[in-house]
Amino acid sequence: MSDALHTSALHSLPLLARGKVRDNYAVGDDRILMVASDRISAFDVIMGEPIPGKGALLTQMALWWFERLEGIVPNHLTGEAPESVVAPDEAAQVRGRSMLVRRLQPIPVEAVVRGYLAGSGWKEYQAGQAVCGVPLPPGLKNAGKLPRPIYTPAAKAAVGEHDENISYERTVEMIGPELAAKIREVSIQLYERAAAIALPKGIIIADTKFEFGLDAAGTLVLMDEVLTPDSSRYWPAERYREGDNPPSFDKQFLRDWLESVRIDGRPWAKAPPAPRLPDDVIAQTAAKYREAMQRLLG
Repeated sequence: MSDALHTSALHSLPLLARGKVRDNYAVGDDRILMVASDRISAFDVIMGEPIPGKGALLTQMALWWFERLEGIVPNHLTGEAPESVVAPDEAAQVRGRSMLVRRLQPIPVEAVVRGYLAGSGWKEYQAGQAVCGVPLPPGLKNAGKLPRPIYTPAAKAAVGEHDENISYERTVEMIGPELAAKIREVSIQLYERAAAIALPKGIIIADTKFEFGLDAAGTLVLMDEVLTPDSSRYWPAERYREGDNPPSFDKQFLRDWLESVRIDGRPWAKAPPAPRLPDDVIAQTAAKYREAMQRLLG
């Protein structure tokens, strides 16, 4: 497991922030080096053990998707090599797992699009036949395909806090009607294109989230990472049955293990410290991520 990178340590660039997965470094005042570590979080808690290969895999998938989503909205990639902005002895830490991107003004809204009813959306639907204020027809089932994709935004939370589902009206209050409408429209277009690309490859994208920023000219730009198993619910199409949650190519395997683990005879409280991950849980989580990428990229 020694080749895994839990936390990057670059001395040649100032650290801006560490997220759940990414370490962001300033490159001048107009660019950011985003280094995808092998950290994994579940229930908003970062695990102590890394998942080997995860950061490189997430980066490759995100770059693959950015290419296929071109033409809908600009993205934050600069096209420059990440190794070109670090010291020679740091190149191994960034190679294959980093993106050199434009520095933007982030918009504090997580743009969530759901094509299927799953997770918290299914719970909300059962309670009130709506998800995040979006009314839905009666008679839908768990994991059921929605008549059309819906936009259900969330407010971005600090690391360790839970993102909070909010209504579309709340996003209008936060960022204004024009920008709120543009993000909703673009997010649904991105999801529809991605879902259509993934399905023939045997993957259903049940839901996903996008993040956006504004450049100096006020242009909307797609940023962060896109359509990886960290930000999306990927289902194997051949295992899909309406009414049942299919097994997913993401951290659901890890979440299920964490739900079942007992510490001193009691369930884990879903708060730090995280339980130590056994080698087989690390290996099987890594395998889920790899299978998702192999299906998509071939």
